Amino acid sequence: MDEDPGPALATQPDGTVRLRLRVRPRARRTAVEGMRGDALKVHLQAPPVDGAANEALLRWLAKEVLGVRPAQVRLVAGATSRDKVVEVDGLDAEDVAARLRCA
Repeated sequence: MDEDPGPALATQPDGTVRLRLRVRPRARRTAVEGMRGDALKVHLQAPPVDGAANEALLRWLAKEVLGVRPAQVRLVAGATSRDKVVEVDGLDAEDVAARLRCA
């Protein structure tokens, strides 16, 4: 990663919430599996082929975990890495944290 996004969950000056993730593709199931250092550990069923894992991650976070439109969740760093940074619009950090705990 080029920049240090800070803690696993942080509100940016523009109001977006930034998540730091460590993703393991080709997992048995898609789920939040706790913390790994200062990042949320996510197991993802999708394979890391042609961006399929990134698309699956963003879609899963938006629809299944956070309950927002897919357009409100975007990958801002780590497209080809297991370490990723995702931004979420329309929720505050407390809402995101609560929804991640239920995932």
